[in-house]
Amino acid sequence: MSSPAASTERERAAQRARATLCARANWARYEPGQTRGHYESFFLRANHPTRPLAFWIRYTLFSPHRRPGAAIGELWAVAFDGDTGHHVAVKREVPVADCEFDRGGLGVRIADARLAPGEAAGTATAGAHGIAWDLRFEGAAPPLLLLAPHLYAARLPKAKSIVGLPLARFDGTLTVDGAPLAVTGWVGSQNHNWGSRHTDHYAWGQVCGFDDHPDTFLEVGTARVRLGPLWTPFMTVLVLRHRGEELAINTLRQAYRARASFSYFTWQFTTAAEGVRIEGTIRAPAEAFVGLTYLNPPGGVKHCLNSKLAACELQLTDQRRGTPRTETLTTRHRAAFEILTDDTRHGIAMRV
Repeated sequence: MSSPAASTERERAAQRARATLCARANWARYEPGQTRGHYESFFLRANHPTRPLAFWIRYTLFSPHRRPGAAIGELWAVAFDGDTGHHVAVKREVPVADCEFDRGGLGVRIADARLAPGEAAGTATAGAHGIAWDLRFEGAAPPLLLLAPHLYAARLPKAKSIVGLPLARFDGTLTVDGAPLAVTGWVGSQNHNWGSRHTDHYAWGQVCGFDDHPDTFLEVGTARVRLGPLWTPFMTVLVLRHRGEELAINTLRQAYRARASFSYFTWQFTTAAEGVRIEGTIRAPAEAFVGLTYLNPPGGVKHCLNSKLAACELQLTDQRRGTPRTETLTTRHRAAFEILTDDTRHGIAMRV
């Protein structure tokens, strides 16, 4: 049994690790020329304040295992339009020699597309479609760690994720197939993820403000990985910022104890810790998704089924003050919902 002094020192070490990770939330992890496989993405997403409109923009570095000379920069953009049901998805690839990823702050350049603190601009095309963006963003929320701090330095999981700026406010212009769309007060986030391989099978969700709780932020993931011929159980990590408090249920033990299942295209999860229980459902119709093909550093590809127009309902039960109190948080079409899979039976066409 640990002594109080040992427990206190562990807590202090975790606080130091958290502070360091938050300070370096947007530092690129890629080392130019490294031979081990690597992917790294900085992405922006936001939703219109009231209409089912959203965008997702992703600046990515991809380096295949043991072939650093084949590394490339990828520029992705998706404009979701739930009013018409017409979504536009594009991707651009350039040699890594025409890219810059800042290892000391938020700074990315892929050809002429740029991402810096508070601003992003670029263009990407695919076939007859094109998306251009000229955006500014701001916010005061501190970075959010989806994983427990010590897991960012651990060998597993292979994929790491940090929300560099939750509840970011975006303004500017998004031009979709030549038609300009004003972005005024759209709320979303700036995010950073990286790893030596994609997680084998996962669902990821995020809500940047619920309909009746605009300052509440949710980040949640359910995943399993393949170990040789076997699969691990599904594990779920969740962080909820609500009413000025961060509820982080994201240690390995908590992840294994959580219960979750997802299919095409509904996801249900339940997790708990220290008198708090959170039950949630995230869902969207098939027509709210676009299909994207992700290269995997060890080889092969993964299918990403991507929507930024999902519905989410959470039930938060808090028993820490004796009398249980349950709140229900909902959003009709402001949730992010992604599924990564090898399965090809989902029925979603791969756009890019």
